[in-house]
Order: sequence, then C-alpha cells, then structure tokens
Amino acid sequence: METPKPTCPVEIALKVLGGRWKVLILRELFEGIKRFGQLQKSLTGITQKMLTQQLRELEQDGIVFRHVYLQVPPKVEYSLTPLGESLKPVLESIHQWGEKYEQAEEFLRRRLAEENETKQA
Repeated sequence: METPKPTCPVEIALKVLGGRWKVLILRELFEGIKRFGQLQKSLTGITQKMLTQQLRELEQDGIVFRHVYLQVPPKVEYSLTPLGESLKPVLESIHQWGEKYEQAEEFLRRRLAEENETKQA
C-alpha cells in the first residue's frame, strides 16, 4: 500500500526540508559550492552516512545539484539548483520568526516565574 502524498503545499515543503540536517546543509550551500568534506567539517556531529543520505534526498527533490568531475581521485561538488536558491528568502523568514518566537518564549517564561513568585509570597 502506498503512502498517501501530501496535499497541502506547506506539508510538501516541510517534507522536502524535514530532517535534522537539511536546513543546515542548505545554509552552507547558500554560501556557494562545497565539496563533501567541506560540508562534513562545517556540520559538527553529522556522520558520513547521514550527510550522503540527506544530500541524495535533496538532489532527488531538485534542491541540490551534484557535479562529479571525471578525474582521479574523484572530485564531487554540491551546489544549489535555482529551486534550491529560491529557498533562501523562505528560510530567512523562518529564521526571523524563530527569533521572535524565542523572545516571546523567554518573555512568557519570565512572566510565569514572576506569577509563581507572587503566589508563593
């Protein structure tokens, strides 16, 4: 039985970008073309297997382009496709929202702590 396809555009976007490392990989590629080793060094904690898997998924989704140079030793570079580049303003907006949320969350935490202190006094 096939898994039903997402029907909401936001759900589709989250499916493409979902995963622990994809947004971080994109952040690195927004800076320009990178080789596999450069990406792995910049993403502390990612395994070679996971980076390979995430890059393959991004490539299959048309977000990342993989260029293999026919030489010895082999050289592979990763870059963003035009579709991948189009994600930059989207992720910048999400970044700004995340900052606002973080500030609001801190404000709510302090307010709750003050209310608890008042109740205990």
